[in-house]
Amino acid sequence: QVQLVESGGGLVQPGGSLRLSCVVSGFTFSTYVMSWYRQAPGKERESVAVITSASTGSSTIYADSVKGRFTISRDNAKNTVYLQMNSLKPEDTAVYYCKAGRGGLYYWGQGTQVTVSS
Repeated sequence: QVQLVESGGGLVQPGGSLRLSCVVSGFTFSTYVMSWYRQAPGKERESVAVITSASTGSSTIYADSVKGRFTISRDNAKNTVYLQMNSLKPEDTAVYYCKAGRGGLYYWGQGTQVTVSS
């Protein structure tokens, strides 16, 4: 059974940091491209960060809005992908989702809420 379980969300003040985790099971994690998406109220879901599979060097891609502030990483031994978020802004408030993809097959987690507010 495929599962993606996000954690680490919460309420943080502007300028603060959070680290999101997504633990997966039910498929060969290291062979999948892993991504973090977010969806703010009234907006479409958008890609935040992508990390390729281990076999392709775990390359990373970031949305312009988070470049230099967010870092995506993966631990293939723990079947976990992370999103380190620094210098958070109110506009980063959203539900954050992790996604696994390979060859047109995609799996999504249930999401974790991140709220940036003073």
